[in-house]
Amino acid sequence: MRLDRFLSESTGLTRSVAKKALHRGDVTVDGIVVKKSDQQINGQEVRLEGRLLMTPGPRYLLLHKPAGYISSTQDEDHPCVLQLLPPELRRSMQCAGRLDVDTTGLLLLTDDGKWSHRLRSPKKACNKVYRVDLAEPLAADVAERFAQGLELHGEDKTTLPAGLEVITPTRVLLTIQEGKYHQVKRMFAAVGNHVMGLHRLQIGDIVLDDRLAPGEWRHLTAAEVASI
Repeated sequence: MRLDRFLSESTGLTRSVAKKALHRGDVTVDGIVVKKSDQQINGQEVRLEGRLLMTPGPRYLLLHKPAGYISSTQDEDHPCVLQLLPPELRRSMQCAGRLDVDTTGLLLLTDDGKWSHRLRSPKKACNKVYRVDLAEPLAADVAERFAQGLELHGEDKTTLPAGLEVITPTRVLLTIQEGKYHQVKRMFAAVGNHVMGLHRLQIGDIVLDDRLAPGEWRHLTAAEVASI
């Protein structure tokens, strides 16, 4: 989308008034003053006189979730991840999937309910990759047991086949297709181990941006959005 059109649609200004604001140097794109009205905008941070402008239409965010934040909206003991967003975004965004309060890493947020449903739908079977730190060295048969599927307490079906890559005896990469309640922790508990640290690295083709510090976020690219 052209920058002058973005300004018009996100602020209600006429195209001519938006161009005047550009010429005055009132507009920044990712922190840099831009005066060209035909610059293409695709997920960058645009500000008018320092005020962050909302992307017209549905919005899709990638957040590097820190520990100590919840993904739900109500908890008296912990802050919600929405508090990490600017006030103008908090009102409409929702978490597309959740992470436990002590789990860190990739979290997706959107105001597009249909997109969020596709992401969470079991039919979509989006692979989710986690880095897992364990209390005890990994037993030799765990990878095979995960690949075959596990019976978890309280579940009437075994887990779908999961992939396991050993980094060190106590650190692994786990790839699952589901998102059952505390699934990763329950899977390792079922094989006699305990998860000490859990960090999500990837959902489908969307990978945690290593340029983002914990608590920071960015807009998804068009390709990332379309991958779901």
